[in-house]
Amino acid sequence: MVKHLLNILNLGIKELRTLFADKGMVVFIIYSFSAAIYIGATKTSTELNNASIAFVDEDRSALSKRIINSFYKPRFNTPEEISYYAIDKGMDSGYYTFVVIIPANFEKDIISGKTPDIQLNIDATRMTQAGIGSGYIQQIITDEVNNYIQREPSASKLPIELVSSFKYNPNLTSTWFGSISEIIGNIAMLSILLSGASLIREREHGTIEHLLVMPLNAVEIMLSKIWSVVFVILVCVTLSLFFIVQGVLQVPLAGSVPLFLFSTFLLLFATTSLGIFIGTIAKNMPQLGMIFILTILPLMLLSGNITPFDSMPETIQQIMYLVPTSYFVQIAQAILFRGAGIETIWADMLHIFAIGMVYFLFSLYMFRKSLESQS
Repeated sequence: MVKHLLNILNLGIKELRTLFADKGMVVFIIYSFSAAIYIGATKTSTELNNASIAFVDEDRSALSKRIINSFYKPRFNTPEEISYYAIDKGMDSGYYTFVVIIPANFEKDIISGKTPDIQLNIDATRMTQAGIGSGYIQQIITDEVNNYIQREPSASKLPIELVSSFKYNPNLTSTWFGSISEIIGNIAMLSILLSGASLIREREHGTIEHLLVMPLNAVEIMLSKIWSVVFVILVCVTLSLFFIVQGVLQVPLAGSVPLFLFSTFLLLFATTSLGIFIGTIAKNMPQLGMIFILTILPLMLLSGNITPFDSMPETIQQIMYLVPTSYFVQIAQAILFRGAGIETIWADMLHIFAIGMVYFLFSLYMFRKSLESQS
């Protein structure tokens, strides 16, 4: 038993030395858990920020001025007042995302109890801002009109008042979600890529034949590749959480980081086994790359990391229950956002471990057959 463990340890150290000797791969790993996390968290935003807006004020009343002055940074840029004939030119050039037309006699009609219309023109090519911004604009104008008429806040005439409370992300900051989403995606991507590439590298360099003549078995070779990749990615994830996520992006982590890392270890056991399987069936690096793309895209797009899992077709959900990343996304969000403990996530962890064992045993079977065909 001790001999087998020493073989696994020494082979794993060899894998680490080979990996660190590949300067391009080292740079890629560092980038994936540093700059890529920052860029991924900040490149897209679900928040309305500095949206360009203009007003065509045909009323020129105190109420219309009050409405215009209610739009300010950071959600909107300082509003511009333009003429009616400048609307098409401004929107065709992409200069304005929103143009609001306040009709003549608007204040007079409001005071007299009428319901005049305000026209809102939206550049829908900017889909995120268009969808969110229209709701903000409607709410702001409604509040200002109500306040102007009644001289006190009144959002509606319903006999109830709806008070919204946002848990876990009270300011709806998109970087909180984006940074963790990027880490989850990079964990799956790099674990599959590194484990598969290590096997292809052995075959291309001819070192797999050297291993075959040594007193080693398939389990030792496979476990050495798994633990070396797991070690590298766990170290990178830990550093990324503390220095990039918490340090640079200022994302508060509600739950236990060690529990998250243990869950990451379970996922890595499954994904590295999958990577070795891909490396077994691929004959060279180009083939590995093609199979990798076909594998990683569904894992990242359909596991709930980008789109909510429940919003997908039921057939897709049933298929993705066979994939460990679907459970890991739920675990990561539960721990890091909601502060969940092991009593909440143990079932998902058990699913990941069970799927990982299936992946490992199947990959081991295919790897053994591959070695037998080369011996």
